Amino acid sequence: MTKVNAAVAAALASAMLASAAPAFAAQCNGKSGFNGFVAEFKKEAASQGISKRGLAALEGVTLDNGVLAADRRQGVFKQSFEQFSGRMISRDRLTKGAKMMQQHGAALKRIEQKYGVPGAVVVAIWGLETDYGINQGKLSVVRSVATLAYDCRRSDKFQAELLDALRIVDRGQMASTDMKGDWAGEIGQTQFLPSSYVKYAVSYSGRGHPNLIRNPEDVLASTANYLKNHGWQRGQGWDEGEPNFAVIQEWNKAEVYAKTIALFADKLAGRTMKTADAEPPVKHSAKEPHNKPLHLKRPRR
Repeated sequence: MTKVNAAVAAALASAMLASAAPAFAAQCNGKSGFNGFVAEFKKEAASQGISKRGLAALEGVTLDNGVLAADRRQGVFKQSFEQFSGRMISRDRLTKGAKMMQQHGAALKRIEQKYGVPGAVVVAIWGLETDYGINQGKLSVVRSVATLAYDCRRSDKFQAELLDALRIVDRGQMASTDMKGDWAGEIGQTQFLPSSYVKYAVSYSGRGHPNLIRNPEDVLASTANYLKNHGWQRGQGWDEGEPNFAVIQEWNKAEVYAKTIALFADKLAGRTMKTADAEPPVKHSAKEPHNKPLHLKRPRR
C-alpha cells in the first residue's frame, strides 16, 4: 500500500521492525555489489521454500538509485494537522469519496458486517493513499524492495519484504510485472507492503486471488481485514481518544496522518469530529497531482 514519505515515527517503527525481523545471510552493501547480494538472497529464498517461479522475479533486477534517493529524502512532518488535513481533504476528494460510498454501498455494508469496520473509514484510507486507485505508483515493487534490502539502513526489514514479494509471485497471486507501486514497494490501491499483502489481502468474493490493483472490493475488504486484525472494535469510535484511533495509528503511526484519516472518515460518515482540534477548512480543489502525503513508512502494508 503509499502507497506513502517518512518521519521520526517511521524511523522508530522501522527500528522496532528490524529488531523483530529474522536475520538474513545476504549482506547489505557487500564487496560483491548488488548482483552478489541478489545471488546470495536467491539462495536464502530457496532455502525458505521459494521455487524457481518466485526466484525468476529477480532475474535481471538492477539497483534503483532513485529509490535510494527517495528513501534518504524522508524528513520530519513539519505541517500541522490543520495544514495537512486541509490540503489532503480537498473538496474534490471529499466529493469523490461520497460517490464511492454510494457506488460501493452494498459491498461496504457486507464488509462492515464481516469485519466491523465502517465503510467511511476504509474509503477515507483509499482516498488518501491513492486517490481511489488513481495514483498507485509505477515502479517495480520487486526492484524497489530489492534495492532497499541491499541498502544497510533497514536491510533486514526489506529483505523480509522481498521474501514476501517473491512468495506472492511463487504462489501465483500476482506476476512480478504486475507488481507496481511507489518507491517503498507498496502494492495496490491502499498501498500494502508485500508482508501485509501476504497476511491480510483477501478476495471479497472468496474466489480466486486477491486483486488489490484492479478490484476495488478486494481493496476495501483487505483494508478492513487489516484493521480488524490490528484490534478494530466493532461499533466504537475512531477519533483521537476513542478506542479505534490506536488502530488507525497501526495503519500509519504519524499522528497528523492518523487524525486526517479520522477526520476524513467523519466527514464521509456525517459524524462530528471528537477532538480538541478545530476542523480545518476544506479546500475547493484537489487538482494537484502531488497532494499525496509523504508516506510515513509504517510497520505494515
